[in-house]
Amino acid sequence: MVQIIETPLHADHRLRRLYQCGVLAALIFSGNTTHAQSRGLTLESALQLSLQHSALTKAADASVQASREMVAKSGQLPDPMLKVGIDNLPVNGPDRYSVDRDFMTMRRIGVEQQWVSSDKRAARTERAQRVVDVEEGNYLTNVAKVREETAMAWINTLYAQRGLALYKALESETSQDLLAAQAAYRGAKAAAVDVGQAQLVLSQTQDRIRKGEQALKSARIGLSRWTTVPVESVAAAMPPLVSHLARLPAEELEKIHPTLLTARRAVALADSDAAVATRERRPDWTFEAAFSQRGSQYSNMVSVGVSIPLPVNPSQRQDRDIAEKSALATKARLQYEDAMRELQTDIQEQSSTLDSLNQRVSQLTTELLPQANQQVELATAAYRAGTGNLSAVFNAKKAALEMQLQILDVEKEAALMWTKLEYHVIPHDFIRRAAP
Repeated sequence: MVQIIETPLHADHRLRRLYQCGVLAALIFSGNTTHAQSRGLTLESALQLSLQHSALTKAADASVQASREMVAKSGQLPDPMLKVGIDNLPVNGPDRYSVDRDFMTMRRIGVEQQWVSSDKRAARTERAQRVVDVEEGNYLTNVAKVREETAMAWINTLYAQRGLALYKALESETSQDLLAAQAAYRGAKAAAVDVGQAQLVLSQTQDRIRKGEQALKSARIGLSRWTTVPVESVAAAMPPLVSHLARLPAEELEKIHPTLLTARRAVALADSDAAVATRERRPDWTFEAAFSQRGSQYSNMVSVGVSIPLPVNPSQRQDRDIAEKSALATKARLQYEDAMRELQTDIQEQSSTLDSLNQRVSQLTTELLPQANQQVELATAAYRAGTGNLSAVFNAKKAALEMQLQILDVEKEAALMWTKLEYHVIPHDFIRRAAP
């Protein structure tokens, strides 16, 4: 709470006005977030703007659309081949280069079709769908990243606003302190050192204001990077810094956390690759039919045939492919298990840190800050009674200010930790897209 120095030289009405200003500043800039400014860009509005205008999420969504286009293609047969040619064309003798005089010369036209079995095509289609799932997981990861970065930028702006406002309130009060010290010095009730110290405190506060203005400007620029619109100020309304993520079971955590979602879908894709490799072990047959035309004095002919690949060394080729894909599937499962353990550990650690920071804020606000404010009141009362000096008042107020700044820093740290927990997850509106 910002206190006002009261001296015997102040008139009663001025004392009341300054006291009211001090109380107002205390209400506005105390650690309680519900007393901060109510105007400006809200957190929800910032999140909506960031998702609407994020090129990162739009690029990821385009990748999803591209992968979907491949699903239908994966289940199709290869295009047939049109085959034309001339067979047995004489190149010497009286019938050379004639296409109708020699009985063996034929003009041929035919069609060739490679036949891929239905189970192979089904496996390829299934794999293509798993690729879509992976790309959707990447999209949701980007959504979570944009939301987290936006929320952190919003919080940085909020606390830059609060710090700057606290410095400005202190500047106004310190200016009054300087006037009071100068008046007391002229009345031989204060020493020159008191005036010098008041001037020093005012200069230091003005320097902090300039630093705070630059910090707020940088925070606004950082927030505008995600909202894509200029931001003048942010609203102070924030939800309680409470996270329930640590109490979610693994199966629920997988639905809302992009890290696990992506790891699980990587397992499904690896399994699909292994299934495709298993079915590819059986070769594809190729069927052909052709019509051959000879001279008018000879009969036309029809030919049919089939080409069958002969796997001469499947243990060193096809079986190797199956073994490779199976090993990669095992790798994906182990990576999922490791991601689960790492994520659960991180969530537990971050939740514990958040609880500790919230407890520190509560202790600083309810125990230490009132003591610091009481020291200001005692030092001011001692000065009024003639048993104290202005230097003691200035030192007490400086200690109270440092306590308020410490509370702001701890609150900000808690808010950023809360953001890491609550906003690096898939929003409820997107969970349906995360369903398998």
